[in-house]
Amino acid sequence: MNGRGANAVAHASGEGVVLPRPLRRVVRFILSLCAGRIVLPRHLGKMSLISFYSAVALHGTIVGGHWPAVVEATTSGVGFAVEDVRVSGNQHTSEIDILQLLGLDGSTSLLGLDIAAARTAIAELPWIESVEIRKVYPATVEILLRERQAYGIWQHGTDLSLIERSGSVIAPLRDNKFASLPLFVGRDAESAAAAVEKEFSAWPAIASRVKAFVRVGGRRWDVHMDNGIIVRLPEGKIADALALLNRFEKEQSVLSRDIAAIDLRLPDRVTVRLTPEAQGRRTAALEERRKTLKKLEQKI
Repeated sequence: MNGRGANAVAHASGEGVVLPRPLRRVVRFILSLCAGRIVLPRHLGKMSLISFYSAVALHGTIVGGHWPAVVEATTSGVGFAVEDVRVSGNQHTSEIDILQLLGLDGSTSLLGLDIAAARTAIAELPWIESVEIRKVYPATVEILLRERQAYGIWQHGTDLSLIERSGSVIAPLRDNKFASLPLFVGRDAESAAAAVEKEFSAWPAIASRVKAFVRVGGRRWDVHMDNGIIVRLPEGKIADALALLNRFEKEQSVLSRDIAAIDLRLPDRVTVRLTPEAQGRRTAALEERRKTLKKLEQKI
């Protein structure tokens, strides 16, 4: 239909208004369709109906929150189901715990796996310092872990926990494979552990005989040696106290004697307390000496 045809349509409507150009095309199409000059493809109605119902179903799926499940079922069905999980860097973390946190059920789609959520969940495990997760298509998940390093054992009350060098608690102590780590006992002992252990590192002969570091009043340390001797350290100048203890050990082997405690808290005085057995022997020896001197005096 040309411009005259469009004008004729406008006049036929009883008004002398010229339709806008886009409406002219619509009017031409409708007139041509009614006149049989345009033939629609077969099954167009069926296809339109199918498209309509598909759009309605898609809308309902999205609004109802079922879209992720549909995507997962579809993608896993065409070969994207997670079949292999590779975990590396774990020495103390169980792979079973990791798999449970991923929530894999045999039909989980690699496309639908939420990497951010999985990373957050795994990072909450006690030993985990950092975690990286990668999807390797079509069906593999790679998990690279970096675990925290156990520095010592912290005893607080009756509880035993593994700690890092910074003093942060890693996890409760469950077995004896960490028995070789230094033991720190008492309130605030975990936060001061690295500092006192560093002081002892300068004296390896003494450090090798330490059984436990006991925090006293949150201010200083009592050091329990492997033979039961307690070395009482001052609040400050621990290096000077250890140097003095090292000299006594070299000159008199004090750490091998029958001694209960060595008090180094005063810089100008060292106090040694004997064990009850040693004290008994000393008392007996003094008594024997007293009797001997008394006999000598009587002879004179």
